Amino acid sequence: MVEFASSIKGIALNLENENVGIVVFGSDTTIKEGDLVKRTGSIVDVPAGKAMLGRVVDALGVPIDGRGALSDHERRRVEVKAPRIIERKYVHEPMQTGLKAVYSLVPIGRGQ
Repeated sequence: MVEFASSIKGIALNLENENVGIVVFGSDTTIKEGDLVKRTGSIVDVPAGKAMLGRVVDALGVPIDGRGALSDHERRRVEVKAPRIIERKYVHEPMQTGLKAVYSLVPIGRGQ
């Protein structure tokens, strides 16, 4: 994760020799070309759990609904390594789309 001089955070996605592509988590109106950007040393994580039910949050899980801070929640990383195929739940029932063209191209099932 990175932080701009205006305290707005983002995540670096495209790393090139002369440029870095960043997805900004917030308004980009205060960000200008040439602004100082620092890495935070942290990985993007967000709140998870029942405290999130019915709440409106921004991209980083910060409440924006005016109902105060989240109570009793854990944090989970946004990007995690997917479980290996053997460790996943089996696809146990077909998922009906109602489109024969989809069935002929891609089998879709519930599970995992």
